[in-house]
Amino acid sequence: MAARPPHFLFSTPRSMVVKTQHSIRFNHFLPSAIKSQREDDCAPPHEGLSSVAVGGVVALGKFDALHIGHRELAIQAAKVGVPFLLSFVGMAEVLGWEPRAPIVAKCDRKRVLSSWAPYCGDITPVEYELEFSKVRHLTPRQFVEMLSKKLGVRGVVAGENYRFGYKAAGNASELVKLAEEYGMGAYIINNVMDKNQYYGNMGSSNLKEQGQVSSTRVRLALAKGDMKYVSELLGRQHRLVVMVKDQEWLVCNQHRLSARKSCFLNLPPKEGLYESCSVLIGNDKNVVPCKVTIDACDIHLELHDAATCMRTISQDFQCLGIDFGESGA
Repeated sequence: MAARPPHFLFSTPRSMVVKTQHSIRFNHFLPSAIKSQREDDCAPPHEGLSSVAVGGVVALGKFDALHIGHRELAIQAAKVGVPFLLSFVGMAEVLGWEPRAPIVAKCDRKRVLSSWAPYCGDITPVEYELEFSKVRHLTPRQFVEMLSKKLGVRGVVAGENYRFGYKAAGNASELVKLAEEYGMGAYIINNVMDKNQYYGNMGSSNLKEQGQVSSTRVRLALAKGDMKYVSELLGRQHRLVVMVKDQEWLVCNQHRLSARKSCFLNLPPKEGLYESCSVLIGNDKNVVPCKVTIDACDIHLELHDAATCMRTISQDFQCLGIDFGESGA
């Protein structure tokens, strides 16, 4: 086999692709793949996957943080077709992992994916989920066969250290080989490396990484309160989503709003004071500058004036989105 090009390895029947200087594109895609971009937001992601993923190009991975490495997978998928992310749910429960808060709140994932559209040919990648318990025992061949025959996928994109199949028996090279057998294109892209390497001394033996951007690095940066570094890894500001189920949890004291940490829907940074933050009430159009303090039990938002505080608390809302600027704790 010829040496792999510096950015990706592509393998697919010649009849299915058209080569250009900058990209490789499938000749055609079924309309249902494009129509899927407008599916009902409330529909469970895993339902109807076999009908809407037909003709699409699926990025494979664990998309916890939706960081810049994950975004690169979506970008490569968009170069050859309609991009999809295929995620697995229930892995922690099946594998006995300790539960932990997600980096991106579930209700905020579509917003993040929408922000990737300018990188993906103005198409927002669609995320679909499969129950891990239903696919964990599939061999590498059975997994690829499922993608091809049951889901109608036309291509796959994965990172160079991607593992799949029962007990992670399959690697990237096998994915390329099997994809070709089943008439699918396969992109294997180089890892997106952490240019900062702030945590470059992390042991790779237990973290299964050697300096690439990863969800592990995002979690460590959040734990240190290094929001500038978090922003570099994510390609955006970190947003903490607070679900206020009972107005009693929200207290207005002149310039300050407070809520219990039990209301958090995703992972916050470490305790401390954060300057240059913004609170979003209801949608991205209602943005209020603030300072944020996180302590052992609560989060406190200090707004500019009491009038702004009163206008905020008087609105009928349940969710607060808090964007953290680059100032650390």
